Amino acid sequence: MEQRQQGLLEKEPLQEVDEDMVSEVDLNNTITQEEKEEMHNELTKLEEEITTLKQVLASKEKRHSELKQRLGITPLSELRQNLSRGWNDMQTSTAYKKTSETLSTAGQKTSAAFSNLGTAISRRFGDMRNSPSFKSFEEKVESTVSNIKSKVGSSGSGGSFEEVLSSAAQASAQDTPTNTLTDNSEHTC
Repeated sequence: MEQRQQGLLEKEPLQEVDEDMVSEVDLNNTITQEEKEEMHNELTKLEEEITTLKQVLASKEKRHSELKQRLGITPLSELRQNLSRGWNDMQTSTAYKKTSETLSTAGQKTSAAFSNLGTAISRRFGDMRNSPSFKSFEEKVESTVSNIKSKVGSSGSGGSFEEVLSSAAQASAQDTPTNTLTDNSEHTC
């Protein structure tokens, strides 16, 4: 026996003596023979009751199915009814009402914010258009366009389109108060 106490993980197979010791241990030693018989009887009764309940349930399910069929209730109509009931329940819930109110308020505030933003942008563009620098820029563009029109429209010029653009650019450069442009026409290709 002293060899057997080496450790929990022994490599030796069980001996015949060990098997006899295991069979002598009765795990149910706390239950008497009478209690075992009572338990077996109760178990038998429960199994019979379960069988009877299963038969009753099957009979009721069959009757349920027959009644639904006679009433014309289909699985699809049941699904529709359940979805409708669920949707109605959800709409009447407090959480749905609060969420709906919150989203409505947020939508109104967002709409007002976009409206105010649009008004502010319009006002800014109006202010910008009335500014002296924009008016000066607008006048320069108008003068350049009229110069181009007059050059292209005149029949006696005989110049090419590039010449007209070049002369319009020179005219525009002469109209600017601070002429920082130098004549780079010799350096361009």
